[in-house]
Amino acid sequence: MAAASLAAAALTACRGEPAAHREVAREVSPGAGAAPAAVPRVVRGNLTTELVPEPSPESKARIARYLEVRRADLAGWDAAGTGVFVLTRLANVPQLHRVDAPLGMRRQLTFGDEGVDQFVPTPDARRGGGIVVADEGGNENKQLYLLDGQGEQRLITDGKSRNEEVVWSDDGARIAFSSTRRNSRDFDLWTFDATHPEAAPVLVYEASGQWQSLDWSPAGDRLLALHEISVTRSELAVIEPGKGVLHEVKIPGVAEAAFADAVFAPGGAGIYYVGDHGGEFLALWYRDLATGQSRRVSPELKWDLEHVWASPDRQRLALTLNEGGWSKLMLFDTRSQRFVDVPSPHGIIRALDFSPDGRRLAVTLEGGKAVGDVHVIDLGKNSVTRWTDSETGGLDAGRFHEPRSIEYASFDGRKIPAFVYEPQGSGPHPVVISIHGGPEAQARPTFNALHEYLVSELGIAVILPNVRGSVGYGRTYTLADNAERREDSVRDIGGLLDWIAAEPRLDAKRVAVSGGSYGGFMSLASGAMFGERIAAVVDMVGISNFVSFLERTKEYRRDLRRVEYGDERVPAMRDFLERISPLTNSTKITAPLFVAQGANDPRVPESEAAQIVTKLRSEGREVWYMLAADEGHGFQKKVNRDAFTLASAAFFERQLLAGRPSAEAK
Repeated sequence: MAAASLAAAALTACRGEPAAHREVAREVSPGAGAAPAAVPRVVRGNLTTELVPEPSPESKARIARYLEVRRADLAGWDAAGTGVFVLTRLANVPQLHRVDAPLGMRRQLTFGDEGVDQFVPTPDARRGGGIVVADEGGNENKQLYLLDGQGEQRLITDGKSRNEEVVWSDDGARIAFSSTRRNSRDFDLWTFDATHPEAAPVLVYEASGQWQSLDWSPAGDRLLALHEISVTRSELAVIEPGKGVLHEVKIPGVAEAAFADAVFAPGGAGIYYVGDHGGEFLALWYRDLATGQSRRVSPELKWDLEHVWASPDRQRLALTLNEGGWSKLMLFDTRSQRFVDVPSPHGIIRALDFSPDGRRLAVTLEGGKAVGDVHVIDLGKNSVTRWTDSETGGLDAGRFHEPRSIEYASFDGRKIPAFVYEPQGSGPHPVVISIHGGPEAQARPTFNALHEYLVSELGIAVILPNVRGSVGYGRTYTLADNAERREDSVRDIGGLLDWIAAEPRLDAKRVAVSGGSYGGFMSLASGAMFGERIAAVVDMVGISNFVSFLERTKEYRRDLRRVEYGDERVPAMRDFLERISPLTNSTKITAPLFVAQGANDPRVPESEAAQIVTKLRSEGREVWYMLAADEGHGFQKKVNRDAFTLASAAFFERQLLAGRPSAEAK
């Protein structure tokens, strides 16, 4: 069967018998001169698997509690300041809930079959509600729904385009958002009048590329907007809706700068923004819109400032500093022009919002031992209060593992940072190297149910490297893997293998690599580059061929990805991308492989998974395959995530622990 039709056949089976459990077989060629072998396919609802064994009752029982770990993500304060909105999953997908007091009951507000991606509450206490953002089946064509104070939802977008980055005006009358509605490629800026919900959104800025609104001016007459060209190059502009750019933030003598976030200053005469001015790290700056002059506000820091949030009166700014993966909360007073002390809870801050009176900060806090919960900081009392306490499946969160930070030397002497989660006992322990996606992303010391299970129950160490190309370690480091230097990031995994070999408590003969998206490419490429040094490979929605990926990814993403990977339309670059792709080097991958894919993935289409599965099987390799008909770029629905977690645990146990005790941590 051709690669492109593999997933299509599976989808046909899924859709034809959605509630059934069927087992069928298909033929794949194991290689020239060999007889085709039947590959059993199991279809359960929207999930299709091939060669993935049914987990044993013992395995299910052992991992069951880890599958029930939940988290609560802050969506924002209600307009009256009496409660917070959170996104949490009680059933199959995350839904919107409200919490009215510390550790109070979560009251569910949305009940759709699809999960809520984001909720942006209105600042207007009279109307209440806000904007619900959700897609269908992981296709990332996010739609906007106006949720009123009575819980009724009204679709305000077209149901087809991608819509995101919602920003309310200060008076709660209008929203601004980005949409591909005009041509399915460019992210234009649109506005919607919430006081007249029957009216259609209005196109206010026709853009080229990926634009997003960051903030409304206090008077509601201008928008602060960001144009993302690459992770190290962007443009920041003040736009008058319907008229165009009024002011662009240009840095004299700097050809390429990155901006991460920005807000209007009190009165709207200036803006505060997070940018690098072409230097190594992102800092806080103030821009006078009348003079066009910028001045640095934050001190010289070795790390990146990430985002900036303004209090409703814009007299306080909250920022997070990324200190080697951990978050430090910072507070800036725009009146005194000074940073002031604020409690900074240990962990990673994923979301933040000022209360309507500006006296409290709500944050989502997570870390190795924290699964993700909402905490509220009282700025007057300098106290921190926990507002949600998410279930951990009956497990003692105090016994969860927090990683240690290390640096190891790569092939060229460059130091590569990584987080190491280690089991109890002297070992030597097998290892799973988990590689983040992006590639412009960063592995951070968060809680991960599968990783915790591997460490606590199976005695498998987990290492999260931040190979070159990762963000958080300076502009030079982020750019170190672009285009022709792509394989240097793969070579960084070789340096980690050397580090593992020198660690007495780790077993260099039992090392697996795992990753999603770009991390999936890294896993496949590591399996090819390091051959027998890799015992198993897990690829979730990964790139198997850069050329076919760039040609088939959604049109609105292509130019952004070409900046990072190279332009496949240029013959020399096309040859290079083909040469380094895992599909080209499939004969070098000797380890067993587990591939998982969402059929609706707009970023890395399912054909990337199908072609590597077919190619490796034709070469006689053992390949497990899992396809979800109702997922996109990763698995979001609990039933699918549980299945993937169970299968991954079984895969690692078979490949790394076969013939050995399965609970070395104990």
